[in-house]
Amino acid sequence: MPLSANAACMPQEKVKFDEIVDVIVVGSGFAGMSAALQAKEAGASVMVIDKMPVFGGNSTINGGAMAVAGSPLQKKEGIEDSVDTMVADMLEAGRGMNDVEMLKLVCNGTAESCEWLTNYGVQWKPFVQHFGGHSIPRVLQTVQSSGAGIIRPLISAAKKHGIAMRNQAKLEGFIKDDTGRVIGVEVREGYYFPKERTGKMVNIGARKGVIMATGGFGRDIEYRQMQQPKLTSELDSTNHAGATSEALKQMMLLGANPIHLDQIQLGPWASPDEKGFGTASQFNTIATYPSGIVVDVRTGERFFNELADRKARADAIMTRRDADGQPVYPIGFTNAEGAKNAQTLDWGLKYKVIQKANNLDELAELYGIPAAALKAQVARWNDAVTQGKDNEFNRPMQKAMKLEQGPWYAVRMWPKVHYCMGGVKVNTASEVLHLVSNKPIPGLYAAGEATGGIHGASRLGACAVAEGVVTGRNAGSHCANNQAASLHLA
Repeated sequence: MPLSANAACMPQEKVKFDEIVDVIVVGSGFAGMSAALQAKEAGASVMVIDKMPVFGGNSTINGGAMAVAGSPLQKKEGIEDSVDTMVADMLEAGRGMNDVEMLKLVCNGTAESCEWLTNYGVQWKPFVQHFGGHSIPRVLQTVQSSGAGIIRPLISAAKKHGIAMRNQAKLEGFIKDDTGRVIGVEVREGYYFPKERTGKMVNIGARKGVIMATGGFGRDIEYRQMQQPKLTSELDSTNHAGATSEALKQMMLLGANPIHLDQIQLGPWASPDEKGFGTASQFNTIATYPSGIVVDVRTGERFFNELADRKARADAIMTRRDADGQPVYPIGFTNAEGAKNAQTLDWGLKYKVIQKANNLDELAELYGIPAAALKAQVARWNDAVTQGKDNEFNRPMQKAMKLEQGPWYAVRMWPKVHYCMGGVKVNTASEVLHLVSNKPIPGLYAAGEATGGIHGASRLGACAVAEGVVTGRNAGSHCANNQAASLHLA
C-alpha cells in the first residue's frame, strides 16, 4: 500500500527508496529550474520531476517578461529605478495584502538574478518596456517574447551539469521520517496525464529536502471555483492543462498553511477569439496597452487607464456587458508605429484574431463602433499626449504615443484566468510553514506560484518571472546548504 502525505511518520529503516539524491525539485518552470541549478551550484545532487510529458509548464508559454529594478538597460536609457520603488508598486497593486518581507526578497534579487539568467544564455531585447501598474519602465523581455527563452537555456544547463530530469513523474505524496522531517516523495513514474492510475509507484529519497515548484491551479476548474465561484468553465485560462491543485493539496495534508487562495488573477490582454494565451496577449502587452487605447464598441470611448495594474484593467473590462449580462467585447487598437515591435502581429492577422483597417471609418465599420465618437476619442487622446496628461483616466504618459495615421490594428478583448496569487506560506528561507505552529515543516521548501502572499490581491505584469527565478534560487540555496537535513540516508 503506498504511503501518503497524511500517513503517520515512519521510521527511516522501514522505508525502501528506489533512488536517493540530496535535493528533489517538483516542477520544471522558472522556479523549479532556478532552484535546481542553484542547488547544483551549491554542490548538491539534484533531481527534477514533472508530471507532464514536456518540461517547463506555464513558464514555457509565459511571455518571457521580467521586471528588474536597476537593470543595465534602464541605466542605458536614463531610467532611474530602485528596489524601494518596485516594492511600492507591487504593494499598491497588491492592495497592501502582500507579504512584505518576501516581497523585498524578490525585488532585491531581480537585478542579480537577471544577470544570472544572462550567464546561462538567456537573451533579452535591447529595450526596456513599461507594463501596466509599474510606475516606470522596468520590464525586460526575451528575444523570443516567450518564457521558452528562459526555460530552454536552464534545462540545457541542468542536463549539462548532471541534474536528473524526469518527466511523466507525478508526485503522489511525501515520505517523512519518525521525527516528521520530509525525507522523500512517492512518485508515479511513466504517468500519462491525466490518466491517474498510469505508471508505477517508486520512492525517491531526499537527503536535504524537497522543493515544491508546482505552480498554480488556474486550469483546475472545480478547485478554482471553490475559491472564486464566478470563475466557471465559461471563463478560459491561459494556463497549460497541468495547472491543477493536487500538489498544493498534498502540501496542505502535511499541515502547510494555505493563504490567499481566493486571489486569482485574470489576464486583461487576452482575446475571446482564440484559446489559451494565444497571439493577442503578446500583441496587447507590447503594442495596444503601451501605444494604443481600448474603447467600448457601443460608445467608441475609453473607459479605463490602459496602464493600470492587471486587476484594475480586468475588472473594468468585465463590466462591459449587455442587458442580459452577456459580454460586450471592448476593442483595443493601435497603428503601425505602435505595433512595430509586436512579434505575434502576423500570426494574429493570419488567424483573424487581429484585424487591420486602413482608416478609422473602416475600423469603426469592422466592429460596429460609432465612427464619429471613435474619431472624437482619438482626437482627445492625441490632445492628452500633447499636454502630457490624461485628464480622463490619469494614465502615465512617459511613453504615450499619438494615434494620427493608419493603418490600424485592433483586437477584441476579454480576460482569462491567468495566475494564482495564493499558495502555501513560506518564510524568507523558502521553508513551508505549518498552519498551526507557524514553524517550518522540516525538509519542505516551496517557490514561485506554489507559494502565496508575495503579490497580495494582484500580481503586476512581469513579476512572475522575477518571483519564480528569485525565490527558486533562494529555495535551492537554502535547501542545498541545510545542515540539519537527513544526511545519513543511505
